[in-house]
Amino acid sequence: MSNWKVGKVKPLSMLMTAYIEVIRGTPMLVQLYFFYFGLPKLIPQLDSAFISITIACIVNSVAYVAEIIRAGIQAVDKGQMEAARCLGMSQKQAMIKIIIPQATKNVLPALCNEFVTVIKETSIASTFFVGELMTQYKTMTAALYLTIEPLLIVAAIYFFLTFTLSKAIAVFERRLQSGD
Repeated sequence: MSNWKVGKVKPLSMLMTAYIEVIRGTPMLVQLYFFYFGLPKLIPQLDSAFISITIACIVNSVAYVAEIIRAGIQAVDKGQMEAARCLGMSQKQAMIKIIIPQATKNVLPALCNEFVTVIKETSIASTFFVGELMTQYKTMTAALYLTIEPLLIVAAIYFFLTFTLSKAIAVFERRLQSGD
């Protein structure tokens, strides 16, 4: 959404659009592999599976969050900006005082859902034995020769995390809407 231009080209907008399209257009597992194998070659100091997988999850989530925020800002009626500008506010003041507070209410449910999704996507990290819940499941299965019981425990933990978070989000959303 940046209006910064170099001539007629918007380099920041083009760069972010390319980033978002590539990340949203490729599977999370491919991104995990890329960061797990590629990041240590580019930056040898980051030769840790945990760091590589964490960065991959962050890079993936940021692309989705950027789209959520963009959509939230665009959902605010254009008349709000025009009214703020008529009152003598600068573009920056109007964004900070008028547009962003309204957009926050628009994007909060989607942002919270993205957070829940990130929690669930961490299970894919077990592919790289990073020590998250699914890796612990594999360890328990190998040690105890049980498959269903540890899986039920892991499912219960994921459910507890996401259910609790979802209910907390619902309470927060109700509080925000009570101000309308």
